Amino acid sequence: MGQNIAAEAPRLLELYRKKAVPELIKEFGYANPMQAPKLVKIVINMGVKEGQEDIKILDQVALELSRIAGQKPVVTRAKKSISAFKLREGSPIGLKVTLRRARMYEFMDRLINIAMPRIRDFRGFSDRSFDQTGNYSIGLSEQTIFPEVEYDKMKKVQGMDITFVTTARDRKEGKRLLELLGFPFKKS
Repeated sequence: MGQNIAAEAPRLLELYRKKAVPELIKEFGYANPMQAPKLVKIVINMGVKEGQEDIKILDQVALELSRIAGQKPVVTRAKKSISAFKLREGSPIGLKVTLRRARMYEFMDRLINIAMPRIRDFRGFSDRSFDQTGNYSIGLSEQTIFPEVEYDKMKKVQGMDITFVTTARDRKEGKRLLELLGFPFKKS
């Protein structure tokens, strides 16, 4: 609602419409372009176990995640108490952001073209992280690969999990969709 309607479509969305959809139709034999799998949402999740002791760390990590995603994160809380982990029910233990539409494509474009080349000794991601319905999950060990993070103000190196949710019916369709969008997979 708050976005300008006349705004230009994200570059990755144009790539999906012009290159990926025709390629998917040709490869999988869809009768209709609407049958082609598409990206529905990207979920970024950070577990911040120090959040229950020091709220300042949680606030700083939330600020960094909001810069990376372009959207304010939601604080996730413990569902039940676990004494072995010194965890109380309701205490803040993480952050998550769900990106959809234009923000999702903008984030994926930045992730593929700016952040991933900054990963040390990067050879591509494994294609074994797909679930049965074609959704893909990756884990990043630190948030410093994103240029939006100010290294001087960072209090804690924090990893994150990123899940790409698609409408694909199986792993093969999901992998092909991400490949056509430019996602780097390891060569088998």
